[in-house]
Amino acid sequence: MTAPHRYLRWDTVVGILLIAVFLGGAGTTDGFSATANLSSALDDTAEIALIALPMTLLVVAGQVDLSVASMLGLSSALAGSLWDAGWAFELIVPVCLLVGVAGGLLNGLLVTRLGLSPLAVTIGTLTLFRGLASVVLGDRAVADFPESYARWTSSTETVPGTFIPYPVALFAVLAVLAAIVLHGTRIGRSLYAIGAQEDAAWFAGIRVKRLKLALFVVSGLMSAFAGIVYTLRYGSARADNGVGLELVVIASVLLGGVDFDGGKGTLGGAVAGVLLIGLLNNLLTLNDVSNEIQVIVTGLLLVASVLTPRIAAVLTERRHRRLGAAT
Repeated sequence: MTAPHRYLRWDTVVGILLIAVFLGGAGTTDGFSATANLSSALDDTAEIALIALPMTLLVVAGQVDLSVASMLGLSSALAGSLWDAGWAFELIVPVCLLVGVAGGLLNGLLVTRLGLSPLAVTIGTLTLFRGLASVVLGDRAVADFPESYARWTSSTETVPGTFIPYPVALFAVLAVLAAIVLHGTRIGRSLYAIGAQEDAAWFAGIRVKRLKLALFVVSGLMSAFAGIVYTLRYGSARADNGVGLELVVIASVLLGGVDFDGGKGTLGGAVAGVLLIGLLNNLLTLNDVSNEIQVIVTGLLLVASVLTPRIAAVLTERRHRRLGAAT
């Protein structure tokens, strides 16, 4: 019974769906499997993928950060405002990253020191950060960023010998590091313990508040960095950049089998979820499906990712009860 159950885990199912979408798209849609299109599809998921890494760790620990897209927008707006004021881009980047750290620290302190719900806190800072972005840049759009930086975020500029854009290559490296931390270190085991039963983790000597605070700081930092990537890739800094992106990030993580209640899930599953949504949206775009329908599809996938494992668990429990009663 153990082996079949292992291979029918939800993250395994998502991996199979990812392969099925790729093969189906390659067989039905002209140009889908072309390296130029795959490079573009990967590039379009870069910011989502980068933010999804700390989000996965947060959700495993039973936390969530809904302010990530607003921090992306604040970072973008700040970059545009400083560039318009004549700052060197080499100075703009660290300033934006420090703002991301400060935003993450604010979230973390409110959650860990005041004991507030991460859902409530980050809904509040979602509005706060987006409002600050509007104050910083208003309704202006700033463009003409240095080509020497912008080229590294383009799908036409890839790692030599591959079709992988540089932001996605960076994500791959960070994903490996995050997987090692989550699945191969004491920190990762502590995050699972916090997500499963926070009080028990504290009594076991785990520094619960410190770890949660660190996760929110990393989430803010990565969101600010994603804001810089987003700004350079689209060549435009706006206060409304990334609106709604937090839902796609969370949908990707949950679709990959990470339990919203915490304590369960794998980083590999979350990565598969990111890639599945990215490839599916690309396939729908190539078939002239509207953005509204793509949002509906993403929502349906999110609902399915939450309901399907729970339904499967209920059915499995009922089956075990029947088997136990029969014996």
